[in-house]
Amino acid sequence: MTHKPKIALIIGSTRQSRWADTPAQWMLGKMQQRTDFDVELVDLRDYDLPLFDEVASNLWVPSQDPRAIRWQEKVSSYDGYVFVVAEYNRSITGALKNALDQDYVGWNKKPMAMIAYGTLGGARAAEHLRLIAVELQMVPVRSAVHIGGSEFYRVIPNNPNMESMAALDPILANSVKDTLDQLSWYAHALKAARDVDAKRLA
Repeated sequence: MTHKPKIALIIGSTRQSRWADTPAQWMLGKMQQRTDFDVELVDLRDYDLPLFDEVASNLWVPSQDPRAIRWQEKVSSYDGYVFVVAEYNRSITGALKNALDQDYVGWNKKPMAMIAYGTLGGARAAEHLRLIAVELQMVPVRSAVHIGGSEFYRVIPNNPNMESMAALDPILANSVKDTLDQLSWYAHALKAARDVDAKRLA
């Protein structure tokens, strides 16, 4: 019997004043409506990760810091990832980059997707994250959900007439569907391939 893939929705910002919770909860609701995978919200705030200070990547040397090991165990428990991506100065947050660097093995051969936001829809951060994901042997899907421009302004707190994320449902529905359809396909395919590898190496 094939079990459904388990997907992590990872909040990639840790600032106390972050806006990330709003798109994260909205995306979580969309993902929970699916029956082809299970989803769990993962908040980097819940992992007191140090700045990377191991002898080397865990590809080469087992990590020593128990905080890093706890994070690696969490990462390894999933079959794919959706990152909530805030664009900071044309890239991802330092907290997210550090979390990615704390593991190597756990990310391997799994798909990743994104919901990104910022003035340009987080597009530059999303492209940077795709490059990092490839180096970590993840499989980035083609589509992503981008919240930018006038749509971004509609739903952020500094707009005196702020609307809820539900107001963007008609605009983002197609990109959400395409992104999650692609993520699901790769999650199932890569999970099956990893299972074959595990049996071969057993």
